[in-house]
Amino acid sequence: MILYPNCKINFGLRVTRKRKDGYHDLETVFLPVYPLHDELEVLACPQFSFTQEGIAVDCKPEDNLIIRCYEQMAAKYPQIGKVSIRFRKNIPFGAGLGGGSSDAAHMAIALNDLFNLWLTKEQLAQEVRPLGADCPFFIYNTPCYAEGIGDVLTPIDLDLKGIRIVMIKPDEGVSTKEAYSGITKHPEAAGQIRSLLRQRSALSTLCESGLFVNDFEATVFPLHPQIAAIKKHLLDAGAFYASMSGSGSTVFGLFQNDAEGRTDADLRALKQQFATMILLDDTFGEWQA
Repeated sequence: MILYPNCKINFGLRVTRKRKDGYHDLETVFLPVYPLHDELEVLACPQFSFTQEGIAVDCKPEDNLIIRCYEQMAAKYPQIGKVSIRFRKNIPFGAGLGGGSSDAAHMAIALNDLFNLWLTKEQLAQEVRPLGADCPFFIYNTPCYAEGIGDVLTPIDLDLKGIRIVMIKPDEGVSTKEAYSGITKHPEAAGQIRSLLRQRSALSTLCESGLFVNDFEATVFPLHPQIAAIKKHLLDAGAFYASMSGSGSTVFGLFQNDAEGRTDADLRALKQQFATMILLDDTFGEWQA
């Protein structure tokens, strides 16, 4: 069985309060980005094995979320046997794209199918929740409004047709700890995104509200001027919206395409300047559900 764990971007991210358990409540919109993905092959076999290719994973094998997911579920469901896992890492680390969370969620999906566990999506989401706040989203893998620590999800309808996305990842990464250091909470923002989503469904009109900001930018940009510069370059190139995804360091820009699929901005200079940093240049409407 071969799966392709994809990444996500955050459309807006408001940090509303710090909880008693040390985590932060937030509100955001998760959008899956399918073309940028890892590769995960899982086969039943007499002996467990794990091989990894692509970008080196900066952790011990036993700390890899794929293996942690396997061990957690195997301990709970005796019908899960030994597996051979081949994993290719393509989604970069420290990028705010949720690659590790997606890998864990897709491992759970693979085990569910391979060993006929017959778990629903809701049950699978509960299984992967301890592995990371973003993990449940990748079980559903459809545009969602997220609250809580990012694990309380409501699927939403968004009109993404004709929107081109350019994702740029600088060489530097941003740790979650660094992003949260000095973060300013915005309790007044609680519920604003949810309320606006009930009124509008077109991404371009949602952007006009000014509510879809990423609170991490205020913390990250002063520490990483290059990331801030990338956002400015995207806006200067004609993006109607640009933002850092999650806690960074990936920045994405959204551009409007016309009926013939042409972008109303000249991206040639941008693509030349950031040629080695561009992760994706594609059109949402061609692959979004």
